Amino acid sequence: MGNSMCIMCKKDGMFFSSAVEELDAYYPIRPECQADAPRTKFKARVGKTLGPRRWNAAFSQDGHLDIAGVLRRIQRGGIHPLIKGEVWEFLLGCFDPNSTLDARNVVRQQRREQYAAWKSECQQLVPVIGSGNLLTTPIINDDGHQIQDPSVSINDQDNGSLSNGGSLDQSMIQWKLGLPQIGLDVVRTDRALVFYENETNRAKLWDILAVYSWLDKDIGYVQGMNDICSPMVILLEDEADAFWCFERAMRRMRENFRCTTSSMGVQSQLSTLGQIIKAIDPKLHQHLEELDGGEYLFAIRMLMVLFRREFSFIDGLYLWEVMWAMEYNPSIYSSYESSDLISSQAHQTEEIKADNKLLKQCGKFEKKNVKTGLTDQRGALAVFLAASVLETKHKQLLKEAQGMDDVAQILGEITGNLDAKKSLNAALKIHKKYLRKAKKSYYP
Repeated sequence: MGNSMCIMCKKDGMFFSSAVEELDAYYPIRPECQADAPRTKFKARVGKTLGPRRWNAAFSQDGHLDIAGVLRRIQRGGIHPLIKGEVWEFLLGCFDPNSTLDARNVVRQQRREQYAAWKSECQQLVPVIGSGNLLTTPIINDDGHQIQDPSVSINDQDNGSLSNGGSLDQSMIQWKLGLPQIGLDVVRTDRALVFYENETNRAKLWDILAVYSWLDKDIGYVQGMNDICSPMVILLEDEADAFWCFERAMRRMRENFRCTTSSMGVQSQLSTLGQIIKAIDPKLHQHLEELDGGEYLFAIRMLMVLFRREFSFIDGLYLWEVMWAMEYNPSIYSSYESSDLISSQAHQTEEIKADNKLLKQCGKFEKKNVKTGLTDQRGALAVFLAASVLETKHKQLLKEAQGMDDVAQILGEITGNLDAKKSLNAALKIHKKYLRKAKKSYYP
């Protein structure tokens, strides 16, 4: 057994420490937090997990990527930590798999320069940005007037003072008011990890979120974005690369964070979740409705932060990358680069449906959606994953839940204890069952 294991490791260029590698050492937990940290269930496996050797072999001489082969491997066993960041950039649509290495290097450099320019703009307004520090206390009041901070020199405060003749427009006020909240969330983000003991790393996360909220004036920063961004900061050393990876992830999730006085963006997915449970488990749906939980608001956190709290850190990363691989569409890069995203996606979906070669480059979940025309984000794999989580607690919810507090408590028991692979398999089965029961009338 020992010799065969060694041969298997050599086969993947010695990147695996054993045929089945536990990954906790790649993302160390602070000693004082180890007792409470969820146990990691995912392990990297030679022959299943996408490792550096297989990843490098997936590129042609000039840099074209065999994305179909990469997706198959990820769907089987996730991605090895040594290459997670660079693979995520492709899964999230940062780069076109059909591009050359030289072309991608040009794009990367342009994006780094663009991020540096945006960050410089923000730094002129708030000098703390890019300083290696972060804000956790207000710098202006609700009227936009600057609050004197004794820890900052007068010159520095003047340098970041009010623009436009001493007054701030409303978008600038909202942005500056939000910066301390970003800081408070950052210091609570993944704080069990050794990585965030370093203030420089916390500041990098804060800078990215500060710049992003400056650019996205429509939505700005909403709590939970920190949980989405954190893994990118950990996996990608260059801050600009981490920003663009986060920006692409937000393209998929941005509408979930849109909130008004009368609605939340995630409500459309909650509504779909309700439809799914009603179709596959009408008894549970009826029980939840009787408890006044028919709007499924108890599932907001799962969908907003993509199950970061329901799984260990490593299992969460594995879950994300397998989901993204399963949902991968070969038009993702070009559609993100298009000025007319919606019409571009619709047109390209039809092209993919008619082209067998392109269809093979879709993930297994997306392939089924393309074939049936069900490409609305309300039916994202995450919604079916949420349904699978509820199904694991079917009996307990029916027997013990007498109110919404009970529902919250029962679902809270799963925090950090779910098995990502089993949950994904269950989600795919529910997807298949739902489509069959709904007779393909998936969307109203």
